[in-house]
Amino acid sequence: MNAVLYASVVLIWGTTWIALKWQLGPVPIALSIAYRFGLAALLLFAWLAWRRQLVRPRGQAAWWVLGQGLCLFCLNFVCFLQASQTLASGLVAVVFSSATLWNALLARLIHGRRLAPQVLAGGALGLAGLVLLFWPEIRHAGAGSLAGLAWALAGTLCFSCGNLLSAALQGQGLKPVQTNAWGMLVGTLVLLGYALLAGLPLSFEPTWRYTGALLYLAIPGSVIGFTAYLTLVGRLGPERAAYSTVLFPVVALNVSAWLEGYQWTAPALAGLVLVMLGNVLVFRPPRRVQPAAVVAVAGSRQ
Repeated sequence: MNAVLYASVVLIWGTTWIALKWQLGPVPIALSIAYRFGLAALLLFAWLAWRRQLVRPRGQAAWWVLGQGLCLFCLNFVCFLQASQTLASGLVAVVFSSATLWNALLARLIHGRRLAPQVLAGGALGLAGLVLLFWPEIRHAGAGSLAGLAWALAGTLCFSCGNLLSAALQGQGLKPVQTNAWGMLVGTLVLLGYALLAGLPLSFEPTWRYTGALLYLAIPGSVIGFTAYLTLVGRLGPERAAYSTVLFPVVALNVSAWLEGYQWTAPALAGLVLVMLGNVLVFRPPRRVQPAAVVAVAGSRQ
């Protein structure tokens, strides 16, 4: 089941980039994001009501859901869209894929969890592979890239904080589909509030391309993708689940090769190999060390 969830996240989030690109146009970006998560929240609430699983988070859980909504369904998207104004998409992808390492470090700082060496090594290999994959774009980053890097890093930290909040909520017995519904509602309301305060026109582009992209981002990209991903966070831990953020840019490049004529190069292929090796390291079971007493007893019996 975990393998199916993991593959779903990688394949879905690896193809949402083209839908995001199709949404760029006359509709303000904040409104497009609000439409996406508003529709996704509506579908999740309807599903939960039909399944009689609709619950309202209370007490500490309500504050955590509020934080998850701000981190995962609002602020991180705003940060990455700001970063994309001055950074090449490849560099943004590399920064975002550092979520594997940030999740591990934050889990250590907040929850005192041990840093698994194979997860850190795998994450480092994956990042190195992505640098090779996107090196042409990274090399040509402009002088204004420092501010873009700060925005991208802020977005990645928001994403990682949302991961840890989801793991904590699952520890309290709340399912990702439940917290996502409320979190997406929070993100939608905040973005709509910003649009109204900023005086943005409440517009919509009634074209097949824009509407199709919105439906794809809302249903597979948000309802399915975020639910599958955060379920993995609860099952595998934030560190291993976040390695999907390293793999989905690889899927995006293959889609680009199909739709936009992207050409694979020798450095890009080498980067792909490093990403795959990192994947093996991240998911390799840790070696079990026998206690010294057991080893001694076993030796005395020989």
